[in-house]
Amino acid sequence: MRTLNLGILAHVDAGKTSLTERLLHTAGVIDEIGSVDDGSTRTDSLALERQRGITIKSAVVSFVIDDITVNLIDTPGHPDFIAEVERSLGVLDGAVLVISAVEGVQAQTRVLMRTLRRLRIPTIVFVNKIDRRGAHGERVLRSVAERLSPAVVPMGTAYGLGTRGAGFAPYDGTETAFVSGLAETLADHDDALMAAYLDDAAVLPYGLLHRELAAQTRRATVHPVYFGSAITGAGVDALITGVKELLPASERDAEGAVLGTVFKIDRGPAGEKVAYVRMLSGTVRTRDRLTFGRDGAGKVTAISVFDQGSAVPRESVEAGRIAVLRGRGGVRIGDTVGGTGGTGVTARTGVSPDGAEHSRVSPEHFAPPTLETVVVPCRPADRGALHAALAQLVEQDPLINLRQDELRQEISVSLYGEVQKEVIQATLANDFGVEVTFRETTTICVERLTGSGAAFEIMGKDHNPFLATVGLRVDPAPVDSGVEFRLAVELGSMPFAFMKAVEETVKESLFQGIHGWRIPDCTVTLTHSGYAARQSHSHGVFDKSMSSTAGDFRNLTPLVLMSALQQAGTTVHEPMHRFRLELPADVYGALLPVLARLRAVPRTPSTRGDAYVLEGEIPAAQVHELEQRLPTLTRGEGVLESAFDHYRPVTGAIPSRPRTDHDPLHRKEYLLRVVRRIAGG
Repeated sequence: MRTLNLGILAHVDAGKTSLTERLLHTAGVIDEIGSVDDGSTRTDSLALERQRGITIKSAVVSFVIDDITVNLIDTPGHPDFIAEVERSLGVLDGAVLVISAVEGVQAQTRVLMRTLRRLRIPTIVFVNKIDRRGAHGERVLRSVAERLSPAVVPMGTAYGLGTRGAGFAPYDGTETAFVSGLAETLADHDDALMAAYLDDAAVLPYGLLHRELAAQTRRATVHPVYFGSAITGAGVDALITGVKELLPASERDAEGAVLGTVFKIDRGPAGEKVAYVRMLSGTVRTRDRLTFGRDGAGKVTAISVFDQGSAVPRESVEAGRIAVLRGRGGVRIGDTVGGTGGTGVTARTGVSPDGAEHSRVSPEHFAPPTLETVVVPCRPADRGALHAALAQLVEQDPLINLRQDELRQEISVSLYGEVQKEVIQATLANDFGVEVTFRETTTICVERLTGSGAAFEIMGKDHNPFLATVGLRVDPAPVDSGVEFRLAVELGSMPFAFMKAVEETVKESLFQGIHGWRIPDCTVTLTHSGYAARQSHSHGVFDKSMSSTAGDFRNLTPLVLMSALQQAGTTVHEPMHRFRLELPADVYGALLPVLARLRAVPRTPSTRGDAYVLEGEIPAAQVHELEQRLPTLTRGEGVLESAFDHYRPVTGAIPSRPRTDHDPLHRKEYLLRVVRRIAGG
């Protein structure tokens, strides 16, 4: 049987979870359709999801369409939980992007579609809620073509919009206008078809065009559009047919070498760690010993496979399926199961423009969090329990990025938004019994090198108290290139463990630069190295005072690195959002001074009827205030979309992150005191 790993993605409240319920009901998996409002849906299983009526964690269910097993992944729609969507993208064969026929294309819709197109994930668009008052068909279709992708193909017509009797009539290939438009759209992406179209468009049979539509959909060059209602079921049968015929279901190599990807971590009833794995090839059986990332080989103690809506115990899982594996306490999101180990090795398979299946590696699809806050336990005695609880949440969402300041006894977490903060607070209280409050949310900046710098410390000279020689040069690197560590010394100039200690400490120390912010992109080169060989007394006891250890290099490296960074210099960059604002034309003049005070940079507006459409960029720190003031400024008619776009150099006062015990500047001051004390003694 063929398999299809299908993602359901949408802006919040577009009806994504309701569509999942309808698909399960149509496939015969459930007898009664659950309600998001009542908290009775199959995929929103967390108590917090049922209370809030939103999806917080991605969920997997399974159903069968003819000879295809569909593993459906329902993802969160709220932008604060984009990390859940991030991890799901790595295992998808195709996606259904849900859009509300009332609200149309929204901010998160655009972010999701840009990412789906960039990753070349085959995508079908489903315009939901055609039965709702205010639903539009042609207007939404134009918006999809203008703001998401010009290569869209409407697969039928919606009728009775805004009424309970709204429906969808799929095209069957006898409609001249549809066939002509389909041929024109497909010809734009295929030279041979274009030649035939120009020669005589009328001779192109619909069967050929439908096969080409399937091929181009699977190559993610065109996007079929269906209309319907998840509540009434209108258009859902046509959508299911589209999923079956147009998205890339396939058979996998169950006899090949075992290879899979961990895309989600959860905890079982007894608190044990469980891993959600998408199997790319091979077959895994209980009691098999497998490599899990860098955690080494381990035994699989239990397997559950998603089948007919739920996870059921199985003795094995084969390629193409999604399974829950138990048995490895150290497994992490992004780990490769089987293969040669490592993390983030194979994110997903897909179809290239030439139709060949291939692997894609894309460790980050969306921007990282741009906000952070300090978590404070209401009861000081809960400090240890708080750290343990947050550590479990980080297992499930690594982008929370737990950061502990031992000096101030504070714990910070990274965030996408205020709703995520509320969910973390509720989860800590409900699941772990830890009541917390939060400090004011602040923006996460980054530092970028303005030049190159170098420094070194020689063992036994200049009051260096450590038995180590370390020299480092830092150079700027292109944006998003990451941190690269290079050697300008002979590989055998000192033990590999010492070189590894230098490299690891460099990368750890770059999380806080001169101003306390992370330096995400630079090249660091080891220019000097030296160590004291292992020395022992005559009776064979190791003498630390005469021999270098990895600790010497870990303590000296931050001091050298900070000196090199100070010589190079850094500038602080703040996160910027790209915004799109629709507002009445008569309030445009009153809004401009407000945007100026918020340090926004608007572009020249365009008109749409009697409204203005204004685009530009605004500091991420000011987005929340703009959202709060917009209803008053625009009489409640303003519509704002915003999403992270880039980092921009800070103008004016440079924001400094509070010092921590991990801060290289703080460590440098400490080390200098050690040096002076040793020299004075």
